[in-house]
Amino acid sequence: MSVARLDVSCNAAGFSAAADDVFGRIAARYDLLCDLFSLGIHRQWKRRVVELISGEPWDEFLDVACGTGDIILRILRRHEAGPARRIVACDISPQMLEIARRRLPQTHHSVELRRGDAHLLAGVVSGSVDLYCISLGLKICERRAVLQEAMRALRPGGRLIVLEASNIPVRWLQSAYLLYMAVCMPVIGWVATGGDASAYRYLLQGIRQFPAAEALADEIRELGFQDVAFERLSLGIVAIHVARKPLQGLPRERKSA
Repeated sequence: MSVARLDVSCNAAGFSAAADDVFGRIAARYDLLCDLFSLGIHRQWKRRVVELISGEPWDEFLDVACGTGDIILRILRRHEAGPARRIVACDISPQMLEIARRRLPQTHHSVELRRGDAHLLAGVVSGSVDLYCISLGLKICERRAVLQEAMRALRPGGRLIVLEASNIPVRWLQSAYLLYMAVCMPVIGWVATGGDASAYRYLLQGIRQFPAAEALADEIRELGFQDVAFERLSLGIVAIHVARKPLQGLPRERKSA
């Protein structure tokens, strides 16, 4: 059965970094919010992402919307970075990057933290990245623009990994989950952020409006990626999507920024 098409330019959360510096305001409490909103399960999701990263051959890894650096810290704990490997981690929030910088071991010089917008990765040369990852950040972005930029940055044959909100296939269970989030998230978010409603408003809208796993896979495929697949985690609360940039013959690839 074919999946109904969605507008792939959609920003599921309706978020604009230019209009609201919410991540700057909550940076110091961001990790606590992740634990509270997911009941700590996000740690398992990120562990699985790092397993996939570790199973790929790469010399140049790009972690986009890196937040406080959870993914790169997990990679470093597995000794996946070294003299021959380079990690670039970027985020639009300087406050988030500062926390990531403080968390990083000082001995690792193969990691570069830089401020960057997922929609336009200034300084990232076209076809230079072996592996591109974005975790729990796509819901607050214009999906088409971000995925096109990922395509531009990846070398031919390079790997895309996306961890993002998804759907529980059992309809009543998905409805119950959304109801739980609608009731509990405002209370938790209000307490944890000292009354900053935007922190959980964006998250809740992003979860509600983000496409199902099958629909996102179609979007990724329609943008030219190959070997597109996904796996649901935690019944389908999130899914990890993987894909590859074609080795050759990709039409209309944008030139270096």
